[in-house]
Amino acid sequence: MGFGTKDMEIVEKMNDIEKLRKDIEAALSHPLQTPRDFNHLSKRIYARLHVMVSATTLRRLWGYQSDGGRPRINTLNILARFLGYRDIEEYHQNAMLPEGQQSDPVYSRKLSVTEELHPGDHVRLTWHPGRVCDIEYLGGLDFRVVASEKTRLHPGDTFQCSLVVEGEPLYLDHLIQEGRAPIAYVCGKKNGVGFEFL
Repeated sequence: MGFGTKDMEIVEKMNDIEKLRKDIEAALSHPLQTPRDFNHLSKRIYARLHVMVSATTLRRLWGYQSDGGRPRINTLNILARFLGYRDIEEYHQNAMLPEGQQSDPVYSRKLSVTEELHPGDHVRLTWHPGRVCDIEYLGGLDFRVVASEKTRLHPGDTFQCSLVVEGEPLYLDHLIQEGRAPIAYVCGKKNGVGFEFL
């Protein structure tokens, strides 16, 4: 599938594809240098976005495997979304801002509940030190705790939440535990939370 005129303009502007690669490596906390690294990134992209980008495509984009061709705009859009941007154009616009005004890609990744989840979807929340909580989306703003390690949340607890921002505290509203009156609760108060799709 080819590029449209607008897509070509974006890719021609993307002298910062190298920056995109570096930002992704920063998000993963290590450079991509082996086939295993690209397999890992492919799995992480699927876990976060529920879309598949093959390890072969990633190896080509990183120059690890060369067979000509330029990256597809869809691939660049997915990689930008992996970093928390709407698409590659938004990523590019951010990259063009003066130093100090650019958003940090690692912390800008967010999950808008009503736009990105469907009833029955499962998400894993993590925060320090060693806290893990698997939740199921019930629809609206409602969630149910499915499993929990080292947290005060328990399987069967329900709560409401509209937005999860990686690296920021997660505020739960209307938390109901064992028939008690609803309360508010904060996860990851010091270092924020991480999330992955299950």
